[in-house]
Amino acid sequence: MYIPIGSDMAVRDEAIVGIFDLDNTSCSKHTRAFLRSAEEAGQVVTVTDELPKAFVLTREFTMDRVYLTQFSAATIERRSEKRQF
Repeated sequence: MYIPIGSDMAVRDEAIVGIFDLDNTSCSKHTRAFLRSAEEAGQVVTVTDELPKAFVLTREFTMDRVYLTQFSAATIERRSEKRQF
């Protein structure tokens, strides 16, 4: 199944490694370093023109991607739970 994450973008639920709230996780120096290195490696995809609220980490075909989205982590998690039926 595919989970919509914003701006006509969807990711496969099986590819999702984690859904993270930017406000809570970006206070950690480790998360900031991870996001910085992902940006430098070209792995970050911004799917919003607004201020991002969460990021979705995916791994598919041995490729990591970080999607910055305007939806909250709770919203994306709810969407993934609804699709489990």
